[in-house]
Order: sequence, then structure tokens, then C-alpha cells
Amino acid sequence: MTTFAFIRRAVMLGLAISFFMLTGCASITGSKNQPVSITSVCEGAPVMGASCTLMNDKGTWYVQTPGSVMIQKAYGDLAVDCKKEQAVASGKFQSKSNGGVWGNLLAGGLIGYAVDASSGAGFDYPPTMTVSLSGPCPKAD
Repeated sequence: MTTFAFIRRAVMLGLAISFFMLTGCASITGSKNQPVSITSVCEGAPVMGASCTLMNDKGTWYVQTPGSVMIQKAYGDLAVDCKKEQAVASGKFQSKSNGGVWGNLLAGGLIGYAVDASSGAGFDYPPTMTVSLSGPCPKAD
């Protein structure tokens, strides 16, 4: 093996180790929980005090708008249903993989990915979510 080939392999190995250390296993380095903030609007105007239910395959949470709640992350989407008076809103917010899940896929293969997917630690929801109420807009408080 030439000196150049040896150096090239050493550099590639160093880069691979650095990548795994930076991304890591999301189940170990990441959190299974995430704070999310919910706001509601009706015809473009903010609505205070809409009651919202957030659901995924890990649980159900309740919050009034505008507000924040700590949820448990999941592989699947987060369903949000809000209501104030006769105005209602429904939305789905997509769970997207974070960097940790890809490092675990490379380091742990499909088993590592499956662990992150089942715990939810390898996925994130948008940190802020806005839902648009439809129907007669609630009266301003």
C-alpha cells in the first residue's frame, strides 16, 4: 500500500468516525419529548383561547391557544384539532427525521433505525404550528 493510499484511508476513517460521533443514536443523544407551540387564527386574525387537542401514536395532549405543551415525539404525524365556539380547525403536522436517526441507521443498521422510529427520538415536529379556524369566527374577548 502506498503512503498516499494509507493517508486517504486514514482520512476517510476519521471522517466516518466524526460523522457517527456528531449524529449519534437519537435514542441515546436525543430526547423523546418536544415542546410545541400552537396558535390559532380565523380569517387572518389571532384567536385567543381556542381549545386544542394534539394526538399521535404516543399520546394525547391539551392546550389553549396561544400556548405551548410538551409532547412525546413519534414517527407518525401529529393531529391537531381546535375549537372555539362554532369555529373549528383540524390539521396534521408531519414528523420529520432529525440527524440522529441517520447516524443510527449507518451505525446500527435497520435495528438502530427501528429503535429510533419506535421511541420517536429520531423525529421532530415543527416547533410552532398555526391552525386556521373555519366557520363563524369567535367573538373577540
